[in-house]
This record gives sequence, C-alpha cells and structure tokens, in this order.
Amino acid sequence: MPEFRTVFELLQVGEAERPAIRAPERAPLTYAALRALAERTVATLNGFGIGRGDRVAMVLPNGPEMAAAFVTVAAGATTAPLNPAYRAEEFEFYLTDLKARALILPEGFESPARAVAERLGVPVLTLVPETEAGAGSFTLTGGTPGRALNLGYAEPEDVALVLHTSGTTARPKIVPLTQTNVTASARHIGATLELGPQDACLNIMPLFHIHGLIAAVLASLGAGGAVICTPGFNALKFFAWLDAERPTWYTAVPTMHQTILARAERNAEIIARAPLRFIRSSSASLPAQAMRDMEAAFGAPVLESYGMTEAAHQMASNPLPPRPRKPGIVGLPAGPEVAIMADDGSILPQGEIGEVVIRGPNVTLGYEANPEANAKAFHDGWFRTGDQGMLDEDGYLQLTGRLKELIKRGGEQVSPLEVDGVLSEHPAVAQALCFGIPHKVLGEEVGAAVVLREGMQATERELRDHVAKTLADFKVPRKVVFLAEIPKGATGKLMRIGLAEKLGVTA
Repeated sequence: MPEFRTVFELLQVGEAERPAIRAPERAPLTYAALRALAERTVATLNGFGIGRGDRVAMVLPNGPEMAAAFVTVAAGATTAPLNPAYRAEEFEFYLTDLKARALILPEGFESPARAVAERLGVPVLTLVPETEAGAGSFTLTGGTPGRALNLGYAEPEDVALVLHTSGTTARPKIVPLTQTNVTASARHIGATLELGPQDACLNIMPLFHIHGLIAAVLASLGAGGAVICTPGFNALKFFAWLDAERPTWYTAVPTMHQTILARAERNAEIIARAPLRFIRSSSASLPAQAMRDMEAAFGAPVLESYGMTEAAHQMASNPLPPRPRKPGIVGLPAGPEVAIMADDGSILPQGEIGEVVIRGPNVTLGYEANPEANAKAFHDGWFRTGDQGMLDEDGYLQLTGRLKELIKRGGEQVSPLEVDGVLSEHPAVAQALCFGIPHKVLGEEVGAAVVLREGMQATERELRDHVAKTLADFKVPRKVVFLAEIPKGATGKLMRIGLAEKLGVTA
C-alpha cells in the first residue's frame, strides 16, 4: 500500500484520469478533478478565515457531494459530519459542544440546523453542486472574508475528523481523530481487503458514521479505487444499483445485509450478472447463519470485521480466501495490536476471556476535555474497548459481548451475542436480539426480540426449546417478543440497551 499520513497525501494516490467518486446516473469525478477540488476547497476555507484545526460541521445528505466535502474539507481543516435527521435541540448541543467555526449546508436544503447556527453565530456555508463537473464537485458560498491562523494543508498530527460516541445513557463524548489516525485506518482496510485501482465500493452506509467515511470512502480512495455514492440504504434500489454500477464490493451493517438477503433470491439473475469480489460486514455482530446464507446467495466471501469510532473504525477482520473466515468471529487483528486484558490490567493468554484492548496508529489519543473518561479508557498505553472477548488458538478474536450489555442474572453472566447466535440458527428466525429485562430478585432476566422469516412461523415455546438444546437453562430467554422490525439507531445498528423499556416488556 502507498504511504500517506494526511488526507491530502491520500488523495494523490489515484491515477489522474481514473474515477475517484461515482454516483448512479452521474458522470464520475476523476482523481485529477478531486485533487483540484481539494486545493480549491482549502483555499476557499482559508479565505473565510478557516484553517487547520478549525472545526467545520457538515449537515449533508448521503451522496457524492457529502463524500467529496468530507475529503476536501479534511485536507485543510477538521470535519464534523452530523446526522441530517437531528432535531433543533440536537443541532444546538452538537454545534455548541464542537465549538464549530462554520456549518456546511447544501443549497435549498431545509434543516433546523440553519436557524440554530444563525442563533449561535456560526457562519453557514452553502454547498452548491456543480452537476456538469462530475459526481461530487461543488463550490462553497456565503462565508465572510477572514484570516485563518493556520493556512494550507493539514499536518499528520492535526485533527481530521471529530465524531461523538453514541452514548446510550451518558452524555456523548467527543472523539478527535488525527490525520494519522484516519489515514492509518484507510491503509489497514485497504491491505486487509487487497484493494486496488480496479475496485469500486458501493456505499450504502450513512456518511455521518465512521464505517461509511473510512471503510467505503477513505479506504477506496487510498487504494486508488472508486467509491460509488448512493443516496443511502434502499433495499428496493440495491440490486438495480448493483446491476448498473457493477461494484466489486460493498460494506454494510448486519441489519442491511439481512434486508438485502431477503430480496436476493428474486434478484439471482442480477447477482450472476454483476458478481462481487467480496462483501464486508461491520459495526455489529453478523449472525453465523446470515453469513452462510449471504455467501450461498452471492457466491462471494463475506468478511466480518470489527470496528469502533475510537479506532478510526477497523480493529480486526476475517481475511480473504484462501485464508479461513470464521462465522460468528470477528477475525484477526487488522491494523492495531489487539490483546485481552484481565480486571487487574494484566494481559491474558490465548483462550482466556477478558476485555478487548487495542493500541496502534489508528487509535485516538483520547476523548476531548474528558479526563475522567480517559482515565477509565486508557491503561498502560492500551485503549479499553468495553468489549469482552478472547483470542482463539488461531489468533482470531471472538467477541462475547459489550461489557455493559452482559446480562447479569442472579450470579451468572449471559452473553447476549451467544443467545442471538443460537436463536438465529432456527430456520424460522430472520433476526434475533437478546436483551436484559430488569428483575426484582435476579437483577436481570433474559429476553429476546425476534423477526420471523417471511411466510414462516414459530412459537415462543418452540424457540425457547431450541435454545435449551444448546445453552444452559439460565441463558434461555424467559420472554420472546415477536416483532415486524427490531428498533434500530440512526446508523442501522440494533438497539440492545433499554429495549425492554422501549417494548414495555417486564419480568
């Protein structure tokens, strides 16, 4: 893989006339045009008094302009992408917390962010697409002339991207990721997937999320390949995009894969016509059965990987053939060093269960202005992920659950992932999510939310008996709730914490 330590250096990799950014029914943006756009964007921001280290919030819908804005603004400032679906109060919190120096909004886009920014005195820059110039090309208007303290292109230690952790109960924490962090992660993903100029990723992930930004956009561009930017996940359009765009791979969260899988059989001709080199899954646990079904439907290897915001996405991944991929296991360390830590801070041997810890060039140096969180998160140079797991005899990482999501029933600990996996093996189950139900005596009881396959049936008793064949009695769900859809977060991740309350399930 080529060496690069900043986003601007990463953009120099691709051959001038090759497509860098593509989009359905749009002419592609070449690498030469993308590099020129980066130079123009940095000069424009500098002219508005925005330079290295200054934070530019972005509220842009998924598509080529969002991808282009992310990489070109990151070339000379700090990007802060926000979910366009936020309400006014949320925009107020994030813009204030980020100390944003500017907000980018697309031309003609109705968003409460505009009024919030004006009230807070944050300058609004309007992104105007240049539709004739190739997918993603744009100009920025509306800023007032100013003098930036740090002009030009970002240095390796400068912050490229700031994101908030998705706090389940506590206030979200700011994760600053340096140019070195994000480019190291792009390089790691490129090496794992053996990406090259011939590759094109179909991006269906939201681009306010680390998974889409780093795995789909930055890793593709860092390998000199292309990213095909769709308006976002749409199961009804996915196969048409596959047919028209002929990507070599796509990356998504398990809920998206499972929705695509449900429509694969009726689109078998397209799958045969537009073969994929591989499929990547990350950001949540992919049930082993879903992986096997995907591989059968697409005739391509499915690589489950393990990522988190604090690691600029990728930490471990299953490798490409001929090396083995293990269903239900997140693979080999793929970038940072990965170890398992005991409660006392010592590193455990292979085969022992403890907390997954990481260290490496892609790992954040710490949460912003949060000494308490940093004291908990870092130990002896290692970042504590909050995930529990073990390294098997081949060095593959097996996760047993989020430490805060483990169900503590009486004196026993139940790994929700283990129960999810067993439920997912039942032929009638399309999706399963195990969760804790508060219990006066035991502390917690085990519950499960299940989505059945189309046209199939199963009773609560049947599913409980199915789990009891494999797992100890204390792990068998006491309540099984049948749903048409399991509640998901903004990025498509299933919401385990607080699910009992949300569904009104009591012990």
